[in-house]
Amino acid sequence: MSQYRIEHDFLGEKEIPNNAYYGVQTLRAVENFNITGITNANEPLFIQAFGFVKKAAAMANRDCGVLDPKIADAIIFACDELIAGKYQDQFVTDLIQGGAGTSINMNVNEVIANIGLEHMGYNKGDYDHLHPNNHVNCSQSTNDAYPTAFRIALYRKIDEYIADIEALQAAFAAKGEEFDDVLKMGRTQLQDAVPMTLGQEFHGFATTIGEDVRRLQEARNLITECNMGATAIGTRINAPEGYPELCTQYLAEISGLPITLAEDLIEATSDTGAYVQISGTLKRSVIKISKICNDLRLLSSGPRTGFNEINLPRMQAGSSIMPGKVNPVIPEVVNQTAYYVIGTDLTITLAAEAGQLQLNVMEPVIAFSLFTSLKYMGNAINTLTEKCVKGITANVEVCRNMVLNSIGIVTALNPILGYEICAAIAKEALATGKSIHDIAVTERQLITQEKWDEIYCIENLIHPKFINQ
Repeated sequence: MSQYRIEHDFLGEKEIPNNAYYGVQTLRAVENFNITGITNANEPLFIQAFGFVKKAAAMANRDCGVLDPKIADAIIFACDELIAGKYQDQFVTDLIQGGAGTSINMNVNEVIANIGLEHMGYNKGDYDHLHPNNHVNCSQSTNDAYPTAFRIALYRKIDEYIADIEALQAAFAAKGEEFDDVLKMGRTQLQDAVPMTLGQEFHGFATTIGEDVRRLQEARNLITECNMGATAIGTRINAPEGYPELCTQYLAEISGLPITLAEDLIEATSDTGAYVQISGTLKRSVIKISKICNDLRLLSSGPRTGFNEINLPRMQAGSSIMPGKVNPVIPEVVNQTAYYVIGTDLTITLAAEAGQLQLNVMEPVIAFSLFTSLKYMGNAINTLTEKCVKGITANVEVCRNMVLNSIGIVTALNPILGYEICAAIAKEALATGKSIHDIAVTERQLITQEKWDEIYCIENLIHPKFINQ
């Protein structure tokens, strides 16, 4: 028995391995697009989403009377296999491809057709009984099937990413509670500012991450509209009456997502604005997380010539030449991942702008950019949470001594002594190395020791009240 079967398209014939569930159009795509080396098999949520799309289409076509129920049942069976996560290795096309996603759409159509054929008792490639285009792709085009599957997969991947940053938020909030009474110096422009607590600093990290959770949820809701039934450009050509509405209804039911049909299918088929919004919101979140990582690196710098206010978990030796050196490798890797995501935002921006007339053919690179950004950054955030934030400890005495020795604490005397006198005290302290206390209380006797103790007690430094006499 031959190890190959012969399949054809209008370009000619190709030998297909007998054990392959994909067909001739998939093989041509594999030959044409060796770009990233990352295939659609690496995005199981995308394949599952295609299973939802093709199943909903088969059910709607059956109900509209344009698809034989036996053929529809075979397609539905095959789709359920994909939804269950089977046959992942059959999705061999590169994530970045020309043709607006036609290659992955046909990869899905061919795999579903061949699974369905075997279920019906036929051999793979016997397309007279169940055809990738005529039956699996019935009432569809790549231009509605691909973006709809993309949106379903993207919605679920955003949900996963939100769960990742919520875990990071919780970790920072827990540290905020743990460090609630650790007095430290706040800084602006890398210079001493006014006292605060380490807990307030970490609570601020948690708050800013929580803001991005809400923004991502809002952006995610932009992709619940689909254009199923739009077919080629949005005019519904080759789709039976009632099919778009019925297909969308089935799609919402089987996916469990709040999917609705776009009001203007022509606009929806060419528009990629939602992806730009999502990418911008994702970029916002990674910039803020990367900034926090910069802060962690600064706060842990030293240990003897830097801030040394916190200790990061010691993960690995930091140098091949300097014994005992330990580097902040976890924040560093998060920084680098964030730079990748920031770069993909520009890719998405350019790809969205490059759309022409009734279709944006650049959607595969948008999908690649968003899928990889969410996956890589999610991995980085999990690493940050588990291997860094949860293990951070405070150097309490270092933090406290920096406050008491800081010139910045003179700011609390402004309401009593005025800015000019306080500036003169600060200038003398900076020039002589004397403490603010020695100059203001002991030498110049500008305030009493009792007033000093009232102003500079720990409670007032952490939660300052207005004292002007």
